[in-house]
Amino acid sequence: MRKWEVIFGRALTVLNNTVVQESSIRKYIVIALLVVTPAGFLFKFYPGPAQWWLNDYGAGLFYEVFWILVIFFFLPKKALTSKIPLWVFTITCTLEVLQLWHPSFLEKIRSYFLGRALIGTSFSWWDFPHYAIGCVIGWLLIKWIVKQCNEVRE
Repeated sequence: MRKWEVIFGRALTVLNNTVVQESSIRKYIVIALLVVTPAGFLFKFYPGPAQWWLNDYGAGLFYEVFWILVIFFFLPKKALTSKIPLWVFTITCTLEVLQLWHPSFLEKIRSYFLGRALIGTSFSWWDFPHYAIGCVIGWLLIKWIVKQCNEVRE
């Protein structure tokens, strides 16, 4: 066997394994998103006991996990499993602080359901600990997914 056949054959094998691993990870992420997304909406619109907490703060936990999963879907790298939750926490905390600001263009965005769901409408200090807890849950979830799929490309 020629040297280039060994090198390219091995490179293709490594590439193929990476694609398979990413595909497996993405399957787990899709399944997790199929659970997290409806659960988040159920919490957001729950009408029963403890409604105030579930609608405002419980849904925030799922909001964080949702964004961690979405980003990890597009960047399924083991090296990013700790960074993605930090990015999500930083961005959602920034969006929370932006709720103190009410310029007309943000109010226009907030006038739609999707805008309210994505950037919120009112500031609350109590959102921050719930965002942190949601990010820890999301971090544990993507670490578990990586463990299930053994290795992810570095």
